[in-house]
Amino acid sequence: MATETPRVYYERLQAETLSPYATLPQNSRGREVYVEPCPLRTDFSRDRDRIVHCKSFRRLKHKTQVFLSPQGDHYRTRLTHTLEVSQIARTISRALRLNEDLTEAIAMGHDLGHTPFGHSGEDVLGEILPGGFEHNVQSLRVVEKLENDGAGLNLTYEVRDGILNHKRSGKPCTLEGCVVSLADRIAYINHDIDDAIRAGVLKESDLPRACVAVLGDSHRKRINTMILDVVEQSFGKPQIGMSPHIYGQFDALRDFMFENVYKNPVAKGEEERAKRVLRELFAYYLAHTGELADEYRKYIPEDGEERAVADYIAGMTDNYAIREYVRLFVPKSWMEIGGVQINSGG
Repeated sequence: MATETPRVYYERLQAETLSPYATLPQNSRGREVYVEPCPLRTDFSRDRDRIVHCKSFRRLKHKTQVFLSPQGDHYRTRLTHTLEVSQIARTISRALRLNEDLTEAIAMGHDLGHTPFGHSGEDVLGEILPGGFEHNVQSLRVVEKLENDGAGLNLTYEVRDGILNHKRSGKPCTLEGCVVSLADRIAYINHDIDDAIRAGVLKESDLPRACVAVLGDSHRKRINTMILDVVEQSFGKPQIGMSPHIYGQFDALRDFMFENVYKNPVAKGEEERAKRVLRELFAYYLAHTGELADEYRKYIPEDGEERAVADYIAGMTDNYAIREYVRLFVPKSWMEIGGVQINSGG
């Protein structure tokens, strides 16, 4: 009898121990392009590794979460948000005996298509680009087409589905995808409260009393309450959710954050300037498509100039977008007077 490879052993172990509602890698719908199985890793853990090692993932460390150009090292970026979503989602999946590898792969890839300057950047491209722009759709485009010199990451169907459907309105085909979708909301509501308090936009005492009474009076307690409730309500069931009582306060807290932080003039004070940067960059590159990087310009014949320019801008970090704006639109004599140092590297 041939010795099992580590991957085959792990797949057998998952089949024997995971929930009947878990997604097993051996039952995956597969990849668009067949590849030989890895002797060590399941297909889902292999997908996670492909995402973590791609360029789009590395750029998340310099993309805004909520606060533009924050003064301090402890504010969340799109990368730290991604890691927090992954941690929360993995904790839930492990407790529910779902597939933690699939959960982590979806979580790591869910925001790869996000623009610079957070949702303000997404709003700008949504206004400009024919057909609109949504970061979840762009994340799918990144892993299917833009990464790896146009070959994409060739991920499994289940990971791609989870990335596309992670927004509140999405309907993932796996419970692992549903876990990531809920973990995304748990993460951003709670860490945005933390950042808003650090920035002086909120005080802990400003939070709705009913939400605090039910969910907890600290970052740690609120996350713990939500995770425990999700596990209690979802264990042994073919669905993921919260109890009506907890979800009602969770939703109320989300509404409070939209009204008091996400639309707050202090938190969003630089937003109009950031939007102007992206609008002018889009107009410039649309008129000078020959200056696009080769990896984006090659899609013009198939997808059109607007789409190629949007791909380029969506892939920028905040810092790179600002550097490009200064390089293209600020007279060099002004930069010399102001002592501005421009690094033209990507």
